[in-house]
Amino acid sequence: MTQKKRPTVLQAMARGLGGHCPACKEGRIFSRYLKVQPSCEACGHDLAQYPADDGPAYFTILLVGHLIVGPLFFFPVIWETSAWIMLPILMGSLTAAVLLILPRVKGAFIGLLYGLGIRERDSALHTAD
Repeated sequence: MTQKKRPTVLQAMARGLGGHCPACKEGRIFSRYLKVQPSCEACGHDLAQYPADDGPAYFTILLVGHLIVGPLFFFPVIWETSAWIMLPILMGSLTAAVLLILPRVKGAFIGLLYGLGIRERDSALHTAD
């Protein structure tokens, strides 16, 4: 029986970015749009143990804000066109960008947590009785 080599943090993040299990790269990480599968169908790795709550949403907003919204201010068409025209176009395109980027960022975030060895029980607050 051969032991599989544990992937590096960057490999685990790349696997998650592609929507695959960070442990084996064979199974899918999501059962629906953002619903993480309880376990990998290929290797059986427990995928539900990684606390990817609000982090992916914050990183997605950060990415969209800095990579899409920021550069838009340098184009004169943004300032010269009527707000009634630009607002629906911008809101629609930003919504589409967020919806496309969010699952990939969440997968990469779960890959990061896997690579660093951070699990749900590690992040729980422990109170002294």
